Amino acid sequence: MNPIIGIMTRPEISPEKHNIMCAYEDVITSVVQSGGIPLGILPLNKSKFNYNIFEIIDKCDGIIFQGGDDFTNAEIECMKYVYKKDIPTLGICLGMQLMSYMFGGDSMPINNLEHKQANLKYVHDVHIKKESQLYKIFKQDKIKVNSRHKYTVINSNLDITAISSDGLIEGIEDKNKKFFVGVQWHPESMTSYDILESRLFDYFINVCRK
Repeated sequence: MNPIIGIMTRPEISPEKHNIMCAYEDVITSVVQSGGIPLGILPLNKSKFNYNIFEIIDKCDGIIFQGGDDFTNAEIECMKYVYKKDIPTLGICLGMQLMSYMFGGDSMPINNLEHKQANLKYVHDVHIKKESQLYKIFKQDKIKVNSRHKYTVINSNLDITAISSDGLIEGIEDKNKKFFVGVQWHPESMTSYDILESRLFDYFINVCRK
């Protein structure tokens, strides 16, 4: 059976002004293309139901924390849980920032507009440390990525594995875990035209199979 990949859904507002929980289509598509079965996880801060989200997480072989504008207390608790259980975890953009926050990291707003180019396929280079899991995946020490984030991680007690050409942190990981990797760019939006980003999801899904 293909591995089940839990996707932490994001709180959003519908056009009708209703509170909804969302999973980005690019994330879902990337999981499916790499052989995973996507499952939406609903980290509700308030619930009228007797709802143990950790029982749902335990049914997953891997977890993705998506991008977004701000993380919630519920997501923090979920991140602590998957880390403790050593469930393979991929953090994307805000998901990476959450990883850093959990381990003493700080973030600040970005003034450089180069990192806020939502409609470009490639925005800037990222330099990858050779001893990192990202290097093992990409087999290159420099790649080109997209970029559309408002905040940047400025420090972390996790291993910093990738840096942009202008010195911003673009990748973090914990080498003591099966897979606990965060990237600041959006690989899910690049898999249709960049084989390297497809490899990232392929590698993640393969770890989740084990």
